[in-house]
Amino acid sequence: MTAGISATQVRDLREKTGAGMLDCKKALEQNGGDIEAAVDWLRKKGLSAAAKKAGRVAAEGLVGVVVSGTKGTVVELNAETDFVARNEQFQQLVQQTADAALALGTNDVEALKNAALANGKTVGDSITALVATIGENMALRRVASASVTQGVVVGYTHNAVVGSLGKIGVLVALESAAPADKLQAFGKKLAMHVAAAAPQALNIQDVDSSALMREKDVLADQARASGKAEDIIAKMVEGRIRKYYEEVVLLEQVFVMDGETKISKLVEQQAKELGAPVKITSFARFLLGEGIEKETKDFAAEVAQQLAS
Repeated sequence: MTAGISATQVRDLREKTGAGMLDCKKALEQNGGDIEAAVDWLRKKGLSAAAKKAGRVAAEGLVGVVVSGTKGTVVELNAETDFVARNEQFQQLVQQTADAALALGTNDVEALKNAALANGKTVGDSITALVATIGENMALRRVASASVTQGVVVGYTHNAVVGSLGKIGVLVALESAAPADKLQAFGKKLAMHVAAAAPQALNIQDVDSSALMREKDVLADQARASGKAEDIIAKMVEGRIRKYYEEVVLLEQVFVMDGETKISKLVEQQAKELGAPVKITSFARFLLGEGIEKETKDFAAEVAQQLAS
Protein backbone atom coordinates (compact mmCIF):
# COMPACT_ATOMS: atom_id res chain seq x y z
CA MET A 1 0.00 0.00 0.00
CA THR A 2 1.23 3.52 -0.81
CA ALA A 3 3.05 5.26 2.02
CA GLY A 4 0.60 7.22 4.13
CA ILE A 5 -2.46 5.36 2.79
CA SER A 6 -3.37 2.23 4.75
CA ALA A 7 -5.40 -0.79 3.72
CA THR A 8 -7.84 0.08 6.51
CA GLN A 9 -8.46 3.53 4.99
CA VAL A 10 -9.14 1.98 1.59
CA ARG A 11 -11.50 -0.57 3.15
CA ASP A 12 -13.39 2.12 5.07
CA LEU A 13 -13.78 4.27 1.95
CA ARG A 14 -15.06 1.27 -0.03
CA GLU A 15 -17.64 0.57 2.67
CA LYS A 16 -18.84 4.20 2.60
CA THR A 17 -19.01 4.55 -1.18
CA GLY A 18 -19.21 1.16 -2.87
CA ALA A 19 -16.42 2.26 -5.24
CA GLY A 20 -13.66 -0.11 -6.43
CA MET A 21 -10.46 -0.66 -4.46
CA LEU A 22 -8.16 1.04 -6.98
CA ASP A 23 -10.50 4.03 -7.27
CA CYS A 24 -10.63 4.35 -3.48
CA LYS A 25 -6.85 4.13 -3.26
CA LYS A 26 -6.45 6.86 -5.88
CA ALA A 27 -9.08 9.05 -4.21
CA LEU A 28 -7.22 8.85 -0.91
CA GLU A 29 -3.89 9.59 -2.59
CA GLN A 30 -5.37 12.62 -4.35
CA ASN A 31 -6.77 13.96 -1.07
CA GLY A 32 -3.99 13.29 1.37
CA GLY A 33 -5.83 10.45 3.12
CA ASP A 34 -8.85 12.61 4.01
CA ILE A 35 -11.83 10.21 3.92
CA GLU A 36 -14.57 12.85 3.48
CA ALA A 37 -12.62 14.68 0.76
CA ALA A 38 -12.07 11.32 -0.96
CA VAL A 39 -15.83 10.64 -0.83
CA ASP A 40 -16.47 13.96 -2.60
CA TRP A 41 -13.72 13.22 -5.14
CA LEU A 42 -15.34 9.89 -6.00
CA ARG A 43 -18.78 11.49 -6.27
CA LYS A 44 -17.44 14.14 -8.65
CA LYS A 45 -15.92 11.40 -10.78
CA GLY A 46 -19.18 9.46 -10.72
CA LEU A 47 -17.42 6.51 -9.08
CA SER A 48 -19.33 6.40 -5.82
CA ALA A 49 -22.35 4.13 -5.69
CA ALA A 50 -23.42 5.05 -2.20
CA ALA A 51 -21.60 8.19 -1.16
CA LYS A 52 -24.58 9.72 0.60
CA LYS A 53 -24.93 6.84 2.99
CA ALA A 54 -24.14 7.62 6.60
CA GLY A 55 -21.08 6.13 8.22
CA ARG A 56 -21.38 2.66 9.63
CA VAL A 57 -23.57 2.46 12.70
CA ALA A 58 -21.63 0.33 15.15
CA ALA A 59 -22.09 1.58 18.73
CA GLU A 60 -24.46 -0.34 20.99
CA GLY A 61 -26.73 0.66 23.87
CA LEU A 62 -30.21 2.17 23.91
CA VAL A 63 -32.12 5.31 22.96
CA GLY A 64 -34.78 6.34 25.48
CA VAL A 65 -37.82 8.54 24.81
CA VAL A 66 -39.99 10.18 27.48
CA VAL A 67 -42.86 12.61 26.89
CA SER A 68 -45.35 14.36 29.13
CA GLY A 69 -47.96 16.62 27.57
CA THR A 70 -46.20 19.70 26.25
CA LYS A 71 -42.63 18.47 26.70
CA GLY A 72 -40.46 15.51 25.79
CA THR A 73 -36.89 14.23 25.78
CA VAL A 74 -34.80 11.67 23.93
CA VAL A 75 -31.43 10.40 25.20
CA GLU A 76 -28.75 8.02 23.94
CA LEU A 77 -26.65 5.92 26.30
CA ASN A 78 -24.00 3.82 24.60
CA ALA A 79 -22.36 0.58 25.69
CA GLU A 80 -19.85 -1.74 24.04
CA THR A 81 -22.12 -4.70 23.28
CA ASP A 82 -25.75 -5.39 22.47
CA PHE A 83 -25.74 -7.85 25.37
CA VAL A 84 -25.60 -4.93 27.82
CA ALA A 85 -28.59 -3.29 26.11
CA ARG A 86 -30.62 -6.32 27.26
CA ASN A 87 -29.39 -5.94 30.83
CA GLU A 88 -32.21 -4.84 33.17
CA GLN A 89 -29.92 -2.56 35.20
CA PHE A 90 -28.75 -0.80 32.05
CA GLN A 91 -32.33 -0.41 30.82
CA GLN A 92 -33.37 1.07 34.16
CA LEU A 93 -30.51 3.57 34.03
CA VAL A 94 -31.47 4.69 30.51
CA GLN A 95 -35.07 5.18 31.67
CA GLN A 96 -33.98 7.09 34.78
CA THR A 97 -31.65 9.24 32.69
CA ALA A 98 -34.45 10.06 30.25
CA ASP A 99 -36.77 10.94 33.14
CA ALA A 100 -34.11 13.24 34.62
CA ALA A 101 -33.61 14.89 31.21
CA LEU A 102 -37.35 15.50 30.93
CA ALA A 103 -37.44 17.19 34.34
CA LEU A 104 -34.39 19.27 33.44
CA GLY A 105 -35.54 20.11 29.89
CA THR A 106 -31.98 20.20 28.64
CA ASN A 107 -29.98 19.60 25.45
CA ASP A 108 -26.70 19.67 27.39
CA VAL A 109 -25.06 16.31 28.10
CA GLU A 110 -22.84 17.69 30.87
CA ALA A 111 -25.81 19.29 32.62
CA LEU A 112 -27.65 15.96 32.45
CA LYS A 113 -24.65 14.08 33.88
CA ASN A 114 -24.83 16.39 36.92
CA ALA A 115 -28.58 15.90 37.38
CA ALA A 116 -29.63 13.94 40.47
CA LEU A 117 -31.64 10.73 40.27
CA ALA A 118 -34.17 9.52 42.84
CA ASN A 119 -31.44 7.57 44.69
CA GLY A 120 -29.48 10.78 45.26
CA LYS A 121 -26.66 9.89 42.87
CA THR A 122 -26.01 11.95 39.75
CA VAL A 123 -26.53 10.47 36.30
CA GLY A 124 -22.76 10.57 35.73
CA ASP A 125 -21.98 8.76 38.99
CA SER A 126 -24.67 6.17 38.28
CA ILE A 127 -23.13 5.44 34.88
CA THR A 128 -19.69 5.09 36.49
CA ALA A 129 -21.09 2.71 39.11
CA LEU A 130 -22.78 0.55 36.47
CA VAL A 131 -19.56 0.41 34.46
CA ALA A 132 -17.85 -1.03 37.55
CA THR A 133 -20.67 -3.52 38.06
CA ILE A 134 -21.03 -4.75 34.47
CA GLY A 135 -17.41 -4.29 33.44
CA GLU A 136 -18.15 -2.60 30.12
CA ASN A 137 -17.52 0.98 29.09
CA MET A 138 -20.57 3.24 28.76
CA ALA A 139 -21.11 6.84 27.69
CA LEU A 140 -24.00 9.28 27.73
CA ARG A 141 -23.69 10.54 24.18
CA ARG A 142 -26.49 13.04 23.56
CA VAL A 143 -29.81 14.43 24.71
CA ALA A 144 -32.50 16.51 22.98
CA SER A 145 -35.52 18.12 24.58
CA ALA A 146 -38.59 19.77 23.08
CA SER A 147 -41.49 21.77 24.47
CA VAL A 148 -44.45 23.84 23.30
CA THR A 149 -46.55 26.44 25.09
CA GLN A 150 -49.75 24.94 23.71
CA GLY A 151 -50.14 21.61 21.95
CA VAL A 152 -48.26 18.33 22.37
CA VAL A 153 -44.84 16.76 22.11
CA VAL A 154 -45.13 13.26 20.68
CA GLY A 155 -42.57 10.51 21.19
CA TYR A 156 -42.01 7.37 19.14
CA THR A 157 -39.63 4.45 19.61
CA HIS A 158 -39.07 2.23 16.60
CA ASN A 159 -38.76 -1.49 17.39
CA ALA A 160 -38.72 -0.88 21.14
CA VAL A 161 -36.66 -3.33 23.17
CA VAL A 162 -38.64 -2.59 26.31
CA GLY A 163 -41.06 0.24 27.09
CA SER A 164 -39.93 3.35 25.22
CA LEU A 165 -36.32 2.17 24.88
CA GLY A 166 -34.98 1.03 21.52
CA LYS A 167 -32.68 1.69 18.58
CA ILE A 168 -34.45 4.72 17.08
CA GLY A 169 -36.11 7.44 19.15
CA VAL A 170 -38.10 10.39 17.77
CA LEU A 171 -39.68 13.54 19.17
CA VAL A 172 -42.09 15.81 17.26
CA ALA A 173 -43.34 19.06 18.82
CA LEU A 174 -46.68 20.41 17.60
CA GLU A 175 -47.84 23.92 18.57
CA SER A 176 -51.63 24.18 18.32
CA ALA A 177 -54.84 24.93 20.19
CA ALA A 178 -56.47 21.84 18.65
CA PRO A 179 -57.58 18.93 20.91
CA ALA A 180 -54.61 17.10 22.38
CA ASP A 181 -55.86 13.63 21.40
CA LYS A 182 -56.20 14.65 17.75
CA LEU A 183 -52.74 16.20 17.79
CA GLN A 184 -51.31 13.06 19.40
CA ALA A 185 -52.67 10.89 16.59
CA PHE A 186 -51.29 13.22 13.92
CA GLY A 187 -47.99 13.61 15.75
CA LYS A 188 -47.57 9.82 15.94
CA LYS A 189 -47.82 9.61 12.14
CA LEU A 190 -45.28 12.41 11.75
CA ALA A 191 -42.92 10.76 14.24
CA MET A 192 -43.10 7.48 12.35
CA HIS A 193 -42.32 9.40 9.16
CA VAL A 194 -39.30 11.03 10.80
CA ALA A 195 -38.07 7.63 11.96
CA ALA A 196 -38.30 6.29 8.40
CA ALA A 197 -37.24 9.32 6.34
CA ALA A 198 -34.47 10.65 8.64
CA PRO A 199 -34.76 14.39 7.84
CA GLN A 200 -31.80 16.57 8.80
CA ALA A 201 -33.60 19.91 9.15
CA LEU A 202 -37.12 21.18 9.81
CA ASN A 203 -37.15 23.77 7.02
CA ILE A 204 -34.89 25.01 4.24
CA GLN A 205 -33.54 27.86 6.39
CA ASP A 206 -32.28 25.32 8.94
CA VAL A 207 -30.16 23.31 6.49
CA ASP A 208 -26.51 23.33 7.52
CA SER A 209 -24.76 25.88 5.30
CA SER A 210 -21.51 23.92 5.06
CA ALA A 211 -23.36 20.76 4.01
CA LEU A 212 -25.30 22.76 1.42
CA MET A 213 -22.15 24.34 -0.05
CA ARG A 214 -20.49 20.94 -0.18
CA GLU A 215 -23.48 19.50 -2.03
CA LYS A 216 -23.51 22.39 -4.51
CA ASP A 217 -19.79 21.96 -5.14
CA VAL A 218 -20.16 18.26 -5.86
CA LEU A 219 -23.18 18.81 -8.14
CA ALA A 220 -21.46 21.61 -10.07
CA ASP A 221 -18.33 19.53 -10.65
CA GLN A 222 -20.43 16.58 -11.79
CA ALA A 223 -22.22 18.80 -14.33
CA ARG A 224 -18.96 20.47 -15.37
CA ALA A 225 -17.38 17.09 -16.05
CA SER A 226 -20.12 16.41 -18.60
CA GLY A 227 -19.02 19.46 -20.59
CA LYS A 228 -22.01 21.68 -19.89
CA ALA A 229 -21.80 25.47 -20.15
CA GLU A 230 -21.67 27.47 -16.89
CA ASP A 231 -25.18 28.93 -17.30
CA ILE A 232 -26.58 25.44 -17.87
CA ILE A 233 -24.60 24.15 -14.90
CA ALA A 234 -26.17 26.80 -12.65
CA LYS A 235 -29.68 25.73 -13.68
CA MET A 236 -28.82 22.06 -13.24
CA VAL A 237 -27.45 22.69 -9.75
CA GLU A 238 -30.54 24.72 -8.81
CA GLY A 239 -32.81 21.85 -9.85
CA ARG A 240 -30.75 19.26 -8.04
CA ILE A 241 -30.62 21.36 -4.88
CA ARG A 242 -34.42 21.39 -4.86
CA LYS A 243 -34.24 17.60 -4.97
CA TYR A 244 -31.69 17.70 -2.15
CA TYR A 245 -34.09 19.73 0.00
CA GLU A 246 -36.80 17.15 -0.66
CA GLU A 247 -34.45 14.52 0.72
CA VAL A 248 -33.21 16.26 3.88
CA VAL A 249 -35.83 18.86 4.91
CA LEU A 250 -38.83 17.54 6.87
CA LEU A 251 -41.37 20.06 5.54
CA GLU A 252 -40.19 19.39 1.96
CA GLN A 253 -40.29 15.60 2.21
CA VAL A 254 -43.09 13.45 0.84
CA PHE A 255 -45.09 11.64 3.53
CA VAL A 256 -43.90 8.03 3.56
CA MET A 257 -47.36 6.67 4.37
CA ASP A 258 -49.01 7.87 1.16
CA GLY A 259 -45.99 8.55 -1.07
CA GLU A 260 -47.43 11.73 -2.57
CA THR A 261 -48.29 14.45 -0.02
CA LYS A 262 -45.58 16.90 1.04
CA ILE A 263 -45.30 17.19 4.84
CA SER A 264 -45.94 20.95 4.73
CA LYS A 265 -49.18 20.28 2.82
CA LEU A 266 -50.11 17.53 5.26
CA VAL A 267 -49.79 19.99 8.17
CA GLU A 268 -52.04 22.48 6.33
CA GLN A 269 -54.66 19.79 5.72
CA GLN A 270 -54.58 18.75 9.37
CA ALA A 271 -55.04 22.35 10.51
CA LYS A 272 -58.17 22.65 8.34
CA GLU A 273 -59.57 19.40 9.70
CA LEU A 274 -58.95 20.40 13.32
CA GLY A 275 -60.12 23.99 12.87
CA ALA A 276 -56.95 25.48 14.38
CA PRO A 277 -53.45 26.32 13.12
CA VAL A 278 -50.90 23.51 13.52
CA LYS A 279 -47.15 24.09 13.44
CA ILE A 280 -44.23 21.69 13.76
CA THR A 281 -41.88 23.70 15.97
CA SER A 282 -39.10 21.10 16.27
CA PHE A 283 -38.21 17.44 15.94
CA ALA A 284 -35.40 15.14 17.01
CA ARG A 285 -34.34 11.74 15.70
CA PHE A 286 -31.70 9.61 17.41
CA LEU A 287 -30.47 6.49 15.64
CA LEU A 288 -28.39 4.41 18.04
CA GLY A 289 -24.68 4.72 17.31
CA GLU A 290 -25.23 7.00 14.32
CA GLY A 291 -21.87 8.19 12.99
CA ILE A 292 -19.80 6.20 15.49
CA GLU A 293 -17.28 3.70 14.21
CA LYS A 294 -16.80 0.70 16.45
CA GLU A 295 -13.23 -0.55 16.70
CA THR A 296 -12.66 -3.61 14.51
CA LYS A 297 -10.15 -6.20 15.57
CA ASP A 298 -8.25 -8.77 13.56
CA PHE A 299 -8.12 -11.48 16.22
CA ALA A 300 -5.80 -13.73 14.22
CA ALA A 301 -3.27 -10.90 13.87
CA GLU A 302 -3.74 -10.01 17.53
CA VAL A 303 -2.95 -13.59 18.66
CA ALA A 304 0.03 -13.78 16.31
CA GLN A 305 1.35 -10.51 17.72
CA GLN A 306 1.00 -11.79 21.29
CA LEU A 307 2.80 -15.04 20.44
CA ALA A 308 5.64 -13.09 18.82
CA SER A 309 6.11 -10.79 21.82
